[in-house]
Amino acid sequence: MFTGIIEALGKVAAITKRGEDFSLTIDCGNLEMRDVKIGDSVAVNGVCLTAVRLMNKQFVADVSNETIRFTSLASLKIKSVVNLEKALTPSSRLGGHLVSGHVDGLGKVCERYEDGRATRFVIEAPKELAKYIAAKGSICVDGISLTVNEVNGAKFHLNIVPHTAEQTNANLWQVGTEVNLEVDVIARYLERLLMGDRAADASVVHKTDISAAFLAEHGFLK
Repeated sequence: MFTGIIEALGKVAAITKRGEDFSLTIDCGNLEMRDVKIGDSVAVNGVCLTAVRLMNKQFVADVSNETIRFTSLASLKIKSVVNLEKALTPSSRLGGHLVSGHVDGLGKVCERYEDGRATRFVIEAPKELAKYIAAKGSICVDGISLTVNEVNGAKFHLNIVPHTAEQTNANLWQVGTEVNLEVDVIARYLERLLMGDRAADASVVHKTDISAAFLAEHGFLK
C-alpha cells in the first residue's frame, strides 16, 4: 500500500525487452533506497512494481503484459521523469489516502491552464470509472494523491499547487498526456458490498452499475 505522497522524482535509465514484455531500470534520484530489499514494492507513476534487482541508486522491475495493457508504462522512454514512492510501513504518515498501486485505467489531459500560482487540469477518465469519481473525493493520478475539485460526466478537475508541481512530474503534463488513474478503493468495495448476495452470482458479477432504483430497493434512498 502507498499514500500517494510522492517521495522523489526518478528517471528511466534503461528499458530491456524480455520476450513479449520488458523490464525497467529506474534511476531513483533522491529517493532513499538503503531500506529497500529485493522483492519490495515501489510505485512508479502510481504503478506498484517489485524490485527484482538493486544497484547503487537504481532498481530493476519487470513489467508484465497486464501492466502494459492498463497503464502508461509502455509509453516511457529513456530519461522519462517518473514519480516514485516506497511502500507504506507501520510508522508511515498517511498524508494522502490509501493507494494500492493497482491502476484502474488511463486518463487523458483535456485542458491545462493557470489559476493564480496554481495550475488547473481537466482530465477525462474512461467511462467505466466515472461512477467512482466524486467532487472533493480522492483520486490517484500518476501516483499522486489528489482532491477532485469538480466532476462533469467522465471529466474531472484538479488543482495542482506549486509544491506538488515542483515535487512531481505533474508540471510536465500537457493536453493529450495519458496518466495512470486509481480510484478510491473505498468506492470499489462499497459497490461490491451493495451487490449483496448477487456478488456470488457469476451471471451478474460484471453488471455492477448502481442506479437510483437499485439504491432505493436496498434501503439507501427513501
